Amino acid sequence: MSSLGTFVWGIADQLRGVYKPHQYGDVILPMTILRRLDCLLDETRDVVREIVESTDSDELREALIRKRAGLSFYNASPWTFARLLGDPEGLESNLIDFIAGFSKNIDVFDRFRFENEIHAMAEKNRLLLVVQQFAAIDLHPDTLDNAAMGDLFEELIRKFAEASNETAGEHFTPRDAIRLMVDLLFATDGEALSEPGVVRTVYDPTAGTGGMLSVAEEHLKTRNPEARLVLFGQEINDQSYAICKSDMIAKAQDATNIQLGDTLADDRFAGRTFDYVLSNPPYGVDWKASQEAIKRHVQDAGERSRFPGGLPPISDGQMLFLQHVATKMRPEGKDATGGRAAIVLNGSPLFTGAAESGPSNIRRWLLESDLVDAIVALPTNMFYNTGIATYVWLLDNAKPADRIGTVQLIDGSGFFTKMRKNLGQKSRELSASDRDRILELYGAHETNAHSKVLPTAEFGYWTITVERPLRDENGEIVTDRKGNPKPDSKLRDTENVPFTYGGNDRGAEARDAMIDAYFEAEVKPHVPDAWVDKAKTKVGYEIPFTRHFYVYEPPRPLEEIDRDLEQLVAEIMDLLREVER
Repeated sequence: MSSLGTFVWGIADQLRGVYKPHQYGDVILPMTILRRLDCLLDETRDVVREIVESTDSDELREALIRKRAGLSFYNASPWTFARLLGDPEGLESNLIDFIAGFSKNIDVFDRFRFENEIHAMAEKNRLLLVVQQFAAIDLHPDTLDNAAMGDLFEELIRKFAEASNETAGEHFTPRDAIRLMVDLLFATDGEALSEPGVVRTVYDPTAGTGGMLSVAEEHLKTRNPEARLVLFGQEINDQSYAICKSDMIAKAQDATNIQLGDTLADDRFAGRTFDYVLSNPPYGVDWKASQEAIKRHVQDAGERSRFPGGLPPISDGQMLFLQHVATKMRPEGKDATGGRAAIVLNGSPLFTGAAESGPSNIRRWLLESDLVDAIVALPTNMFYNTGIATYVWLLDNAKPADRIGTVQLIDGSGFFTKMRKNLGQKSRELSASDRDRILELYGAHETNAHSKVLPTAEFGYWTITVERPLRDENGEIVTDRKGNPKPDSKLRDTENVPFTYGGNDRGAEARDAMIDAYFEAEVKPHVPDAWVDKAKTKVGYEIPFTRHFYVYEPPRPLEEIDRDLEQLVAEIMDLLREVER
């Protein structure tokens, strides 16, 4: 933990006894935000006060302050941390007045329910001590830039989550994972992003504390200091929303671009699309709470639905976010060259669901729309709250010519650096060199040991129904009125026929020819009385990631195995003899 993080965390010692450890964040996080805003306002207080006193119109105040002070918010009260300490007797009411003096776009303290905490600290004689210690911290941007401030928030949230046994990963994504996603997202737009004064939009529908938005801005500013990235996000958790919005305000971003709410049920940016989209949605979390709103949206929106591929099982909403992200990419047109998105998911969206199930149909829509650019397997134990395998899906609705009709699979699971100390379940991280190796593989767009470039048809298949005749006790085939054999449901089976079996043409005639060829070669030699019921044929899509990187390892020679067994038997016999003595 950084020295500043340690110092801020140390202030929590003043709360010991009055608060339980899992409640410390309810005080420390909003106080950190308040002190940051106090420092941001420091150099423009006289200008702001003059404007505030000159008009009662909130709209006019905001416009004038934005123009003259370069701020997207203001505080109409006379209070600062220094002045608060000058009136210890009135500290409780003055601090509440200070918070109430912020412009309407600063709703973060309401989301923390911070007024209740002020009363609680005052009642237990802790308020003055806490305000004194925060007043001693210099959080001015000249001392602590936006990137460092974001890191401080991350440290504090993780620390408080550990203290309360919460799942830290629900609040933020590790910065090393985000940096890879951002690197991949911007990889094909290098030339355009280097233009002076370029403006781009970035959106995160599961914004958390804003880490993805912050890293995206840092990345672009590093490449082009004159570039401007306009940040948008939506978050369902009140506390995470409050931190994210505060961070965006500190970066001079428009605070109204950060919205509170359930993205799946209520898209607060309905009708908007963006140049770049980033997301780390929850894994394996059901969407029951959003079900009614989603189904109503699908019915009302029709072709404009955010879920054009269909709906997945109610038990996991990942593929809803995957479709939402895909539909939020800016379309190619007069004013845009298309949009790109990066979303990190677990393995289930790759392969769960049989042909024409919800997940399969969603994959079908994504692949047949040629939206999937690449999928990157990350190392396990990369995230704070899970050690499972995760994958970055990279989407693009305006692929370069050499990528059209293909999907690149990259196995980055072996590119990692072991951490000196685990953070939750995170024991591995992506160093700069690890990220560079993955980016090189992506840029080369070649098939090798760690990269496979495959046509989209490679992931499609037909599920055919193989029937066998029903027979009575004497073994004769039972027929219907027309003399056709009746199928025996107990002997019914299915087979998956790859789209690429015998060619890439998927027209009706070619499909039937491929299915017939597959049946004659793979099925009929084993069950000569079988036939295919083509009326039951279904289309399916899956992405068997691991299979494409499987390397066959021949078993050891029998002689070697026998020698090892003989040695083990001898060792066991020696041990038994020792026991008998």
